[in-house]
Order: sequence, then structure tokens, then C-alpha cells
Amino acid sequence: MTRYREGLAAAIGAYVLWGLFPLYWPLLEPAAPVEILAHRMVWSLAFLIAVLAATSGFRWIRTIGPRKVGLLTLAALLITVNWGTFIYAVNSGHVVETSLGYFINPLVTVALAVVFLHESLRRNQKIAVAIGAVAVLVLTLDYGRPPWIALTLAGAFASYGFVKKRADVDGIQSLAIETAVLFPAALGYLLYLGSAGSGTFTTEDAGHVLLLTGAGVVTAVPLMLFGAAAIRIPLATVGLLQYIAPVMQFLIGVLVYGEDMPPERLAGFALVWVALAVFAADAVKALRDGRGAVDTAPPPSAEAAASRVSA
Repeated sequence: MTRYREGLAAAIGAYVLWGLFPLYWPLLEPAAPVEILAHRMVWSLAFLIAVLAATSGFRWIRTIGPRKVGLLTLAALLITVNWGTFIYAVNSGHVVETSLGYFINPLVTVALAVVFLHESLRRNQKIAVAIGAVAVLVLTLDYGRPPWIALTLAGAFASYGFVKKRADVDGIQSLAIETAVLFPAALGYLLYLGSAGSGTFTTEDAGHVLLLTGAGVVTAVPLMLFGAAAIRIPLATVGLLQYIAPVMQFLIGVLVYGEDMPPERLAGFALVWVALAVFAADAVKALRDGRGAVDTAPPPSAEAAASRVSA
């Protein structure tokens, strides 16, 4: 029971930290989203190297073959899209739409399982996906455009989880490889900004420098908590707790940043929540009945999948 309580506390801690992300990235302004993304990559690798040096070391690198390197390189590109889109969205006043992306992520994950793994859906899963599709249509009409930020986040996040599952590499180790792949481009970009005098790392105060370097810790800590939770509590529990983060992001967007929530948009979100309720109820019933269910746990994004240690 102590192990379960520790796992539950770690999972809640991870998702609460991810839920607070919309409050952190705006603090890094006046750095532009791309500069913030580059710093996140660079300092994440630095932090992960320190963690690995203090724990498992680096001998495991010899077990990573070309196939896994290729898959993790693809994962790195996907996580770049996810991180970059999230930072841009939060810093441009679209926090509510980022929450939508993580709300619909499980439905996108199921769609990937059907398309690429040829898995069949149960009746209630089909209903949940159909309601989710209607919700996206309603939100498209409300926004006057497809909710591309949410769709990009969900698509990149779910695809990242799919690729990470195929790679089957420990969370911290895989994230270290991914950030190592991204490191040269990120560092090169930061050096370019510095030489052009358009970067903010050396032009702002010490607090700004600490916040930029802290992006690595902010990225890795919830992943480590998530990893600790994943080996202590059932995956179904982890999957249900994942909604803590988008609920917090939604509330931050509406209550802290004062983003508009007209009735039509609220109706779209309500449909998403109904779809998720149907989906979660079906997953719980399937587990109780001893039947398999499409894995609905948070497909590792920079945040979740990277972890199965791995936002």
C-alpha cells in the first residue's frame, strides 16, 4: 500500500506540474517561442546528463541499435512540434486550446491504433470517437477555423507516444537521446541569436537567465515523477489521472488569462468531456471484464511518453 500511495502521489505531482506549464513559459518573455524551445532542448539535455551520471550511467548507449536511434530521431522531431506548438500557443493567448489538445489526445491515440495497428474498436469506443469528431466540428464553427493548435498538439503527442512505444527504450534514456539529436540545431540557433544580438540570454537580467536554464529542470522533473508512478500504480490509474493537466490548463486559460469562453465554445468542450467520459467508462469496464483495451494512458509526449521513466 505504501508503494501505491507513493506512485499515486508521484503521478498527481507530475500532472499538476504539467498543468502549471501555462504559467511558466510566459515568464520567459521577451524571449520568442523558438528561442525558448531551443533553450528547453539544450538545458533538458544538460539536466538529463547530470541525472544519468548520478544514476544509471551511460553504458546503456551501447545497446541502442540503428533502428532505435532512427525511431528516437523521429520521436525527437515529433516532440519538437509538440513543445514548439505548446510554447507558441501559451505565449500567444491560446491556453484553452492547448487544454483541448490534451483532452482529445486519447481519441487520437485510438485513431492511430486503428489505422496503423489495425485494432478494432468496441461499440462505446466508436461512440466516443464519433462524439469527439462532432466536438471538433462544433469548435471549428466557433473559432471560424479548425482548432489547429489543439489538433497539432494531439496529433504530435499521440504520434510521439506511438513511436516511443515501438522504440521501447527507458524514459530518461530515450529523452536524453532525443534531446541529443535536437541539441546541435538548438545550440547552433542560440549561438546565431547571440552573434546577431537578437537573443535574450545575455541581454536580460539574472532572473531571466535562471528561468531559461530552468526550462531543463521544469521539463525533466515531471517526467521523472511520471516514471516513478508508472512502475508503482496500474496503467489505467495513470491514464485516468492524465486529465488533471488539461483541466488545470483550461482553468488557467479561463480564470487567470481571461480567455473567451462563449456558449458555442463551451458546448464544444462539453462534447469532448462527454466523449472522454464514455471512453473512460468503457476502458474501466473492459479492465473489470478482463478484456483488452486500447492503451489510453498518456502517450508520452515531451511530457508523458518521454517518460515512462518520461512535460
